Amino acid sequence: ALSWVIIIAGAVTFWTKGIPLGVEFAGGTVVIAQFDQPVSIQQVRGALDRSFPGGGQNLVVQEYGTPAQHQVMVRVPTVGTESGAELGSARNIVEEALKAANLPSPTIVGTEIVGATVGRDLTTKGISATVLSLIGILAYLAFRFQFSFGVGAVVATIHDLLITLAFLAFFRYDMSLNVIAAVLTMTGFSTNDTIVIFDRIRENLRSMRRDSLDDVINISINQTLGRTIITSGLVLLTALALFFFGGEVLHGFAFTMVVGIITGPYSSVF
Repeated sequence: ALSWVIIIAGAVTFWTKGIPLGVEFAGGTVVIAQFDQPVSIQQVRGALDRSFPGGGQNLVVQEYGTPAQHQVMVRVPTVGTESGAELGSARNIVEEALKAANLPSPTIVGTEIVGATVGRDLTTKGISATVLSLIGILAYLAFRFQFSFGVGAVVATIHDLLITLAFLAFFRYDMSLNVIAAVLTMTGFSTNDTIVIFDRIRENLRSMRRDSLDDVINISINQTLGRTIITSGLVLLTALALFFFGGEVLHGFAFTMVVGIITGPYSSVF
């Protein structure tokens, strides 16, 4: 019931607001500017409004890094054509606009540029990687155990993906290559835990033939529960360390891992 509440709420959020796409998938230019003194988002946006068509309504301006760094990230959704000097024109416009606005010593410390064609290609590959991983899990478990075990593992994995996407939609994290990497890592971690439980069930089915299936499953889960808690707890501590101390670039990756590490063992046991 809890899972359905989260999944349905996530679907509503996804339908109404969507999931923000990182520059790798949406295409565009990301510019990270650093200032000598604190500046507000309104000051930066005001400096950029006059330099972009439509008053810069499609720009994304947000704080970046720690407050002591005085950094601001500017995302320009489109980059125009995908060749030559035009690919970097948005970066130049942002830099010139910030300097012209007399903001405190703006310096461009990072730039990321992805064309729309590359973004579509990465989207296709990201979806393909996720689907192929699910097919691979089903095929392996069907061969290693039996087909019903494989179906159970895939259903649990799909559950983890839906829960993770729901939390990404709730907290408005960008769907980036880092997040896709975390999703695939989380899928492997959850499947590993599922395989450990299935393996113990299979062993106990041989040695406990007179017991009911419910008893065999219950005993098998209890036998593996200590290992699950210890392993997941250690990985969770690592993911939390990445989230709090890994910097802005790893926030999406670490957040996805934290959600996956919590939902993975939960779905494996169920």
